[in-house]
Amino acid sequence: MQLQKLAEEKVGYLIVFTFLLISIGLIVEVVPLYFSPAVTEPTPGVKPYTALQVAGRDIYIREGCYNCHSQMIRPFRAETERYGHYSVAGESVYDHPFQWGSKRTGPDLARVGGRYSDEWHRRHLMDPRAVQPDSNMPAFPWLARRRVDGETVAANMRALRRVGVPYSDEEIAAAPAEVEGKSEMEAVIAYLQGLGLALKNTNEIRK
Repeated sequence: MQLQKLAEEKVGYLIVFTFLLISIGLIVEVVPLYFSPAVTEPTPGVKPYTALQVAGRDIYIREGCYNCHSQMIRPFRAETERYGHYSVAGESVYDHPFQWGSKRTGPDLARVGGRYSDEWHRRHLMDPRAVQPDSNMPAFPWLARRRVDGETVAANMRALRRVGVPYSDEEIAAAPAEVEGKSEMEAVIAYLQGLGLALKNTNEIRK
């Protein structure tokens, strides 16, 4: 009763008690996840991104694509019937930062890999309404003109290794050659074409 009275009469105590309760809730809910294999280990078939996909993902983030497209299929019937199997944490263990989120102006992209051809993606990025007449997405023609910087990709891969992505020295050293001459559009398409394939292929094998 005394604590309740303090919280009701003193704003400072109310703020402290609220902070303590939220902190306890976070510890109870979040800390166990750091020790759960379902969260900390990759789903079968999930591999680190290739150098070209790393470049594509960085461009995807740079251009703000995540503002309209989530990469999280929620476990609801309406979601899974449209997009496929709901998202699982093990799919995103190599994503730093991960692209989950509830904001969705355009369609979810968690399972877009393999759904369309490279040429479809190219046309979509050059002129979205050429393939989706009702699209309100802007065009990104400059991606076809710009070239991927191999040294930047290698530096990003080294940074990703520091946070747990298992890139070898050989893979990092080979990155500049792998992306040499590639356009930023090719990199984005490579990234999109890899999204969701691991879980999709695993489920098909199980069937």
